[in-house]
Amino acid sequence: MSNPQIPPRAAQSGIRVLVVDDQELFRRGLTMLLNVETDIEVVGEAADGASAVRLATDMAPDVVLMDVRMPRQTGIEACTAIKDAAPNARIIMLTVSDEEADLYEAVKNGASGYLLKDSSIEEVAQAVRVVADGQSLISPSMAIKLLDEFKQMSRTDRSSVPTPRLTDRELEVLRLVAQGLNNREIAKQLFISENTVKNHVRNILEKLQLHSRMEAVMYAVREKLLDIP
Repeated sequence: MSNPQIPPRAAQSGIRVLVVDDQELFRRGLTMLLNVETDIEVVGEAADGASAVRLATDMAPDVVLMDVRMPRQTGIEACTAIKDAAPNARIIMLTVSDEEADLYEAVKNGASGYLLKDSSIEEVAQAVRVVADGQSLISPSMAIKLLDEFKQMSRTDRSSVPTPRLTDRELEVLRLVAQGLNNREIAKQLFISENTVKNHVRNILEKLQLHSRMEAVMYAVREKLLDIP
């Protein structure tokens, strides 16, 4: 485990990452590979969710890469505690599980990304960068599974609270977020700038009083704001 005496962010040049996995070989290997990246620095490692919460509190990482299934406290159980302890930390679940239920629970508990362990190191590093930039990252195939889970949820958990009105453009952006597109891809498809996409996403979250892009998609599906078959 890394020394908890970590220099403040101002003295760091890279994205600060906490790696959490109960398999030591995988954890150490991922740490070594990520530290090769010039803009990423692994500041700590943990073998379970409980330790991850303590380290997140001490180190305030930018991104937490965390397994779903671990002893003592699972990654999904640790999500909420980490968000409370380090509100600015973004969480990516890195797992062998492609089960819709795991994906749904991870997003519901605050995860901003969900990657399978067969992803390449380039994909993991890029996910760290995208999530650190405030975006969500879920592969299109997993996004489809997530939407299926949301639709099942919407049949039993329909809110009676009046829905804030989104503009047509905001709904367009939200539909593309729901399809798993990142800001650059959305900008290209709508012929607008990435900054404009970021502004739309920020306005959507403010109107819906939510904290992440995927929470906005969950809300929109439940409230039937998206015309998804």
